[in-house]
Amino acid sequence: MSTFSDLEVWKKSRILRNAIFELTKSFPGEEKYRLSDQIIRSSRSIGNNIAEGYGRFHFADEVKFLLNARGSATETIDHLIIALDNKYISEDTFEKFKTDCDECAKLINGYINYLRSQATKKTNN
Repeated sequence: MSTFSDLEVWKKSRILRNAIFELTKSFPGEEKYRLSDQIIRSSRSIGNNIAEGYGRFHFADEVKFLLNARGSATETIDHLIIALDNKYISEDTFEKFKTDCDECAKLINGYINYLRSQATKKTNN
């Protein structure tokens, strides 16, 4: 990989954050600086943390940022639940976005496992 933007996990997070941004356009105006802002921030944080971690020199630092990214994916789900509870989105829309967040989390977990296995190989050599 030559840059973080080559990572499949980052590409998936980019698609999610762009879709979340479009989704929030349908939220009521009074949510602009509340729920809309929060869900946009949490969805952006997924890719931001993946990118920042990629720029770190030690795998443990990168894993720390990946754990933050995974937390942001979960936070995004919580904001989606709020949108569902307030009837800003349908159950179908919620399920689609929740699935996307879960897929990001799974890719993050896979990348964490890969980094840990690479670190173990380096330690054992």
